[in-house]
Amino acid sequence: MFCPKCGSIMRPKVEDKKKRFVCSCGYKSPPVETTEIKEKVRDTHKAVEVVHGEFEVHPKTKAKCPKCSNDEAFYWMIQTRAADEPETKFLRCTKCKHTWRDYK
Repeated sequence: MFCPKCGSIMRPKVEDKKKRFVCSCGYKSPPVETTEIKEKVRDTHKAVEVVHGEFEVHPKTKAKCPKCSNDEAFYWMIQTRAADEPETKFLRCTKCKHTWRDYK
């Protein structure tokens, strides 16, 4: 409910055992018997598929695995040393999942 004087939203309040709406500007509505607020809620939930197991979200690059000699690996970079030094590149083989560092 909005205030007819200033247009602000009015708050419900109980005064002298009577329910009424009051506004911050000082306006008070006449006592009300009951006020019912209704809200319709639609079910918008969709089924979600849960993927079990491991999967990689890192980009791939051409790199030879020192363990199995595979030619492709996932990679990511992390700042492991001081800020004035370059990041460390980590690689993980797409075949055997072996992880190693590249310091180049």
